[in-house]
Amino acid sequence: MKHVYFDNAATTQIRDEVIVSMAEVMKKHYGNASSSHGFGRSSKSLIEQSRKTIAKYLNVSAGEIVFTSGGTEADNLVLRSAVRDLNIKHIITSKIEHHAVLHTVEQLEKEYGILVSYVNLETNGDIDYSHLERLLQVEGKTLVSLMHINNEIGNILDIERVANLCKANQALFHSDAVQSVGHYEMDLQKLPIDFLAASAHKFHGPKGVGFAFVRKNSGLQPLIFGGEQERGLRAGTESVHNIIGMEEALKSAYNNLSKEANYIMGLKRYFIDKITEEIPETAFNGYSNDLNKGTYTLVNVCLPIPPKKAAMLLFQLDLKGIACSKGSACQSGSSQKSHVLTEILNDTDLQKPSIRFSFSLYNTKEEVDHVINVLKAFLE
Repeated sequence: MKHVYFDNAATTQIRDEVIVSMAEVMKKHYGNASSSHGFGRSSKSLIEQSRKTIAKYLNVSAGEIVFTSGGTEADNLVLRSAVRDLNIKHIITSKIEHHAVLHTVEQLEKEYGILVSYVNLETNGDIDYSHLERLLQVEGKTLVSLMHINNEIGNILDIERVANLCKANQALFHSDAVQSVGHYEMDLQKLPIDFLAASAHKFHGPKGVGFAFVRKNSGLQPLIFGGEQERGLRAGTESVHNIIGMEEALKSAYNNLSKEANYIMGLKRYFIDKITEEIPETAFNGYSNDLNKGTYTLVNVCLPIPPKKAAMLLFQLDLKGIACSKGSACQSGSSQKSHVLTEILNDTDLQKPSIRFSFSLYNTKEEVDHVINVLKAFLE
């Protein structure tokens, strides 16, 4: 049976060179980075070199990179400390954010009684920028949390516009950039953003490691207490091999960015053309079929399948060896519909199956052909 992995927005295959570098570290550099002896100093040196490398690609100082267990922890670190320690009284976000942001904000609202505002959405899933500007007029110290690229429909936020709006209104700006770091160049010296979250396994690195960008002198305080690792901002013995794996993955991503992005964009364009030709009634959710306003890594399609038959679609695709998803992998065990699509689709379209197909450098046009053929056969 042919196996096709089109769920790269959930996680990616680790690059071979990343595995090699991680294995080397696990074999030779096993000292605790907080130890003062040579074994510890060796591990510490590797970690700090990784920090410098990652900071270089974002054009920030090494001291502004805080290693975490992933994007979820980075989001929690920023949001919780902003309310608890930075006196944030008002958070502006949207209802199509990742649950790492949405559920954290809901919990902060319960715990601290902060004001939470949800910016209006256009029918295509874009935020209403004029409404955001009005929300920024509300009195009280404000933080805006909006993701750079939506993980389900692929819409790209005009992050520079939002950052400048926040700066003009003395608001802090946090962005979950889990779907964009490693896929798009970002210059955080030119972009007035205060906090950013990233995760290694979204750009062909290991799971269980990520980082938060924390603008210098922000005043952010730790979420996890214990030792003095990460300059006191994140306690716990550092996972040296994972950090080095993340560095290697990010280096490979940015050193090959143009070539790989063009290749993946070609796959996406081919998928859109092929499914439009073979299944003409297919609709695309958000800007996922727009090659400029949507990320080049995914498409989200609404298929013309009756509700009763639709319930078996993902199961049937899996039986054919095809990996894809109906939304975020973090909620795949839930029977609830995608919270993102619920916000932007009408009731009729919500009854049809919407599937996210996300691509990487390891995919091929032959795999696209196979998937389209399987979908066609299911519709017959």
